[in-house]
Amino acid sequence: MKKEIKSSGPADSEIILGILNDSKEILNRLYVTYFPMVLQLVLNNSGNEDDAKDVFQESVIVLYNKVKSGNFELNSKLKTFIYSVSRRLWLKRLNAQSKTLRNIEDFSEFIPVEDDLERHEEKDRQFRVMELALNQLGEPCKTIIEDYYLQSRSMQEICEKFGYTNADNAKTQKYKCLQRLKKLFFQA
Repeated sequence: MKKEIKSSGPADSEIILGILNDSKEILNRLYVTYFPMVLQLVLNNSGNEDDAKDVFQESVIVLYNKVKSGNFELNSKLKTFIYSVSRRLWLKRLNAQSKTLRNIEDFSEFIPVEDDLERHEEKDRQFRVMELALNQLGEPCKTIIEDYYLQSRSMQEICEKFGYTNADNAKTQKYKCLQRLKKLFFQA
């Protein structure tokens, strides 16, 4: 008599087959297995549970459409694929909502599904280190950097806000602040 061992979630091949066969049970199990991971990702990055549900739903639709197309080839674990798609969708949504990072496209480029979670965790770690460095920077540097890079304010606006005699002086101060920020970032 064989003892059947149940894993914590369905096997990747079982999910793919279930999608091909339009199995509602598999889609439910997919949700139960992977939604907590996406929820944590969104909650840790300025989102709420409703945002996570939307992002997860969109990720499942991407997976579903790719599988149904008939030429889907899974080159990583399904968990990595879902995380990667969810992360990219969430970053794009943050960019659309806030327009806070002038160069967020650098962080939301297509991330191949072959990449594993370690790469994503490393980028998240770097964001946390940058946040800590920015908090250690002090005033007025912190506000100047935030105004220019996060709020997309012009040097003329910063000049007027801080009372510099001209935009070139404000630009020089921004440069000095940026050098201090880089030093703090690389010391962490």
